[in-house]
Amino acid sequence: MYYMVKMENTIRIPPSYIGEDLEEVGHKIVQETFEGTMDKEYGLIVLTKNVKRKGEGFILHGDGAIYQQVEFDALTFKPELHEVVDAIVCDIVEFGAFCHIGPLDALLHKSQIMDDRILVDVDNKRMEGKETKKVLKVGDKIRVRIVTVSLNEMNPRESKIGLTMRQPGLGKEEWKEKDKKEKGKEEKK
Repeated sequence: MYYMVKMENTIRIPPSYIGEDLEEVGHKIVQETFEGTMDKEYGLIVLTKNVKRKGEGFILHGDGAIYQQVEFDALTFKPELHEVVDAIVCDIVEFGAFCHIGPLDALLHKSQIMDDRILVDVDNKRMEGKETKKVLKVGDKIRVRIVTVSLNEMNPRESKIGLTMRQPGLGKEEWKEKDKKEKGKEEKK
Protein backbone atom coordinates (compact mmCIF):
# COMPACT_ATOMS: atom_id res chain seq x y z
CA MET A 1 0.00 0.00 0.00
CA TYR A 2 2.62 2.59 1.05
CA TYR A 3 6.04 2.40 -0.55
CA MET A 4 9.24 4.46 -0.31
CA VAL A 5 10.77 4.63 -3.79
CA LYS A 6 13.64 6.44 -5.53
CA MET A 7 12.51 8.52 -8.48
CA GLU A 8 14.25 10.58 -11.16
CA ASN A 9 12.78 13.36 -13.25
CA THR A 10 13.51 16.76 -14.75
CA ILE A 11 12.31 19.98 -13.15
CA ARG A 12 12.09 23.49 -14.59
CA ILE A 13 13.67 26.19 -12.42
CA PRO A 14 12.27 29.57 -13.55
CA PRO A 15 14.74 32.43 -14.22
CA SER A 16 13.47 34.31 -11.14
CA TYR A 17 15.12 31.65 -8.90
CA ILE A 18 18.58 31.98 -10.51
CA GLY A 19 21.01 33.24 -7.89
CA GLU A 20 19.20 31.54 -4.99
CA ASP A 21 20.26 28.27 -3.30
CA LEU A 22 19.43 25.73 -6.03
CA GLU A 23 19.22 22.86 -3.49
CA GLU A 24 16.37 24.58 -1.61
CA VAL A 25 14.72 25.75 -4.83
CA GLY A 26 14.95 22.23 -6.29
CA HIS A 27 13.33 20.71 -3.18
CA LYS A 28 10.50 23.27 -3.29
CA ILE A 29 9.84 22.72 -7.00
CA VAL A 30 9.90 18.91 -6.63
CA GLN A 31 7.30 19.17 -3.83
CA GLU A 32 5.06 21.51 -5.83
CA THR A 33 5.41 19.49 -9.03
CA PHE A 34 5.10 15.89 -7.85
CA GLU A 35 3.30 15.69 -4.49
CA GLY A 36 -0.36 14.83 -5.02
CA THR A 37 0.19 13.49 -8.53
CA MET A 38 -0.37 9.96 -9.80
CA ASP A 39 2.47 7.91 -11.24
CA LYS A 40 1.48 4.91 -13.38
CA GLU A 41 4.10 2.63 -11.84
CA TYR A 42 4.17 3.78 -8.20
CA GLY A 43 0.69 5.21 -7.51
CA LEU A 44 -0.12 8.48 -5.72
CA ILE A 45 2.96 10.45 -4.63
CA VAL A 46 2.22 11.55 -1.08
CA LEU A 47 5.55 13.06 0.01
CA THR A 48 8.97 13.86 -1.48
CA LYS A 49 12.29 14.26 0.33
CA ASN A 50 16.08 13.96 -0.09
CA VAL A 51 16.10 15.86 -3.39
CA LYS A 52 19.49 15.79 -5.13
CA ARG A 53 20.47 17.51 -8.35
CA LYS A 54 22.14 15.24 -10.89
CA GLY A 55 24.83 16.96 -12.91
CA GLU A 56 24.52 20.44 -14.32
CA GLY A 57 21.22 21.76 -15.57
CA PHE A 58 20.75 23.17 -19.04
CA ILE A 59 19.04 26.25 -20.43
CA LEU A 60 16.89 26.13 -23.57
CA HIS A 61 17.34 28.99 -26.03
CA GLY A 62 14.47 31.46 -25.70
CA ASP A 63 13.24 30.11 -22.34
CA GLY A 64 15.84 31.24 -19.78
CA ALA A 65 14.81 28.59 -17.21
CA ILE A 66 17.15 25.89 -15.96
CA TYR A 67 16.10 22.32 -16.72
CA GLN A 68 17.61 20.19 -13.98
CA GLN A 69 17.68 16.40 -13.65
CA VAL A 70 16.84 15.47 -10.03
CA GLU A 71 16.69 12.31 -7.94
CA PHE A 72 14.47 12.09 -4.85
CA ASP A 73 12.80 9.72 -2.41
CA ALA A 74 9.02 9.54 -2.68
CA LEU A 75 6.46 8.08 -0.29
CA THR A 76 3.77 6.62 -2.53
CA PHE A 77 0.36 5.07 -1.98
CA LYS A 78 -0.75 2.35 -4.38
CA PRO A 79 -3.81 0.27 -3.52
CA GLU A 80 -3.35 -3.34 -4.60
CA LEU A 81 -6.09 -5.70 -5.78
CA HIS A 82 -7.21 -8.16 -3.03
CA GLU A 83 -5.36 -6.20 -0.32
CA VAL A 84 -7.06 -6.08 3.09
CA VAL A 85 -7.04 -2.55 4.56
CA ASP A 86 -8.54 -0.56 7.39
CA ALA A 87 -10.89 2.22 6.28
CA ILE A 88 -13.05 4.95 7.78
CA VAL A 89 -16.58 5.58 6.49
CA CYS A 90 -16.70 9.21 5.32
CA ASP A 91 -20.09 9.39 3.55
CA ILE A 92 -23.29 7.37 3.15
CA VAL A 93 -25.17 7.60 -0.15
CA GLU A 94 -28.15 5.71 -1.55
CA PHE A 95 -25.97 3.10 -3.28
CA GLY A 96 -23.30 2.55 -0.62
CA ALA A 97 -20.62 4.11 1.56
CA PHE A 98 -17.54 6.10 0.60
CA CYS A 99 -14.51 5.28 2.73
CA HIS A 100 -11.08 6.82 3.28
CA ILE A 101 -8.29 4.33 2.58
CA GLY A 102 -5.13 6.33 3.09
CA PRO A 103 -5.15 9.50 0.95
CA LEU A 104 -7.76 8.17 -1.51
CA ASP A 105 -11.47 7.42 -1.23
CA ALA A 106 -13.08 4.15 -2.22
CA LEU A 107 -16.66 2.90 -2.66
CA LEU A 108 -18.19 0.15 -0.58
CA HIS A 109 -21.34 -0.71 -2.57
CA LYS A 110 -24.31 -1.62 -0.39
CA SER A 111 -24.38 -5.11 -1.96
CA GLN A 112 -20.86 -5.66 -0.58
CA ILE A 113 -21.58 -4.72 3.05
CA MET A 114 -23.37 -7.77 4.46
CA ASP A 115 -25.57 -10.77 3.64
CA ASP A 116 -28.74 -8.92 4.57
CA ARG A 117 -31.15 -6.43 3.05
CA ILE A 118 -29.83 -2.94 3.76
CA LEU A 119 -31.96 0.00 4.78
CA VAL A 120 -30.25 3.28 3.84
CA ASP A 121 -30.90 6.49 5.79
CA VAL A 122 -29.04 9.14 3.78
CA ASP A 123 -30.33 12.03 5.95
CA ASN A 124 -28.82 10.51 9.13
CA LYS A 125 -25.79 9.07 7.24
CA ARG A 126 -26.33 5.46 8.32
CA MET A 127 -27.18 2.01 6.97
CA GLU A 128 -28.78 -0.87 8.83
CA GLY A 129 -29.26 -4.56 8.10
CA LYS A 130 -32.97 -5.37 8.15
CA GLU A 131 -32.57 -8.77 9.88
CA THR A 132 -29.20 -8.46 11.64
CA LYS A 133 -29.70 -4.86 12.84
CA LYS A 134 -26.00 -4.22 12.15
CA VAL A 135 -25.44 -0.47 11.71
CA LEU A 136 -22.85 1.27 9.53
CA LYS A 137 -22.50 5.04 9.91
CA VAL A 138 -20.13 7.90 9.09
CA GLY A 139 -16.99 7.72 11.22
CA ASP A 140 -17.05 3.92 11.66
CA LYS A 141 -13.74 2.09 11.35
CA ILE A 142 -13.99 -1.02 9.19
CA ARG A 143 -11.75 -3.67 7.69
CA VAL A 144 -12.30 -4.18 3.95
CA ARG A 145 -10.75 -5.89 0.94
CA ILE A 146 -10.00 -4.05 -2.30
CA VAL A 147 -11.82 -5.73 -5.22
CA THR A 148 -11.34 -3.21 -8.06
CA VAL A 149 -8.70 -0.58 -8.77
CA SER A 150 -8.76 1.97 -11.59
CA LEU A 151 -6.27 4.77 -10.93
CA ASN A 152 -6.71 8.04 -12.83
CA GLU A 153 -3.32 9.63 -13.61
CA MET A 154 -4.78 12.92 -14.81
CA ASN A 155 -6.96 13.46 -11.72
CA PRO A 156 -6.09 11.17 -8.77
CA ARG A 157 -9.27 12.15 -6.87
CA GLU A 158 -11.27 10.61 -9.74
CA SER A 159 -9.69 7.17 -9.24
CA LYS A 160 -12.20 4.36 -8.79
CA ILE A 161 -11.55 1.82 -6.03
CA GLY A 162 -14.13 -0.80 -5.06
CA LEU A 163 -14.33 -2.52 -1.67
CA THR A 164 -16.05 -5.49 -0.06
CA MET A 165 -16.56 -6.67 3.51
CA ARG A 166 -18.70 -9.73 2.80
CA GLN A 167 -16.06 -12.21 3.89
CA PRO A 168 -15.02 -13.66 7.26
CA GLY A 169 -12.75 -11.33 9.24
CA LEU A 170 -13.97 -8.19 7.48
CA GLY A 171 -16.38 -5.49 8.67
CA LYS A 172 -16.74 -3.57 11.91
CA GLU A 173 -14.99 -4.99 14.98
CA GLU A 174 -18.29 -4.97 16.93
CA TRP A 175 -19.89 -7.11 14.20
CA LYS A 176 -17.11 -9.69 14.43
CA GLU A 177 -17.50 -9.87 18.24
CA LYS A 178 -21.28 -10.22 17.90
CA ASP A 179 -20.87 -13.00 15.29
CA LYS A 180 -18.44 -14.88 17.60
CA LYS A 181 -20.91 -14.73 20.51
CA GLU A 182 -23.79 -15.92 18.32
CA LYS A 183 -21.68 -18.75 16.92
CA GLY A 184 -20.72 -19.79 20.46
CA LYS A 185 -24.39 -19.87 21.52
CA GLU A 186 -25.28 -22.06 18.50
CA GLU A 187 -22.48 -24.52 19.29
CA LYS A 188 -23.70 -24.95 22.90
CA LYS A 189 -27.16 -26.06 21.69
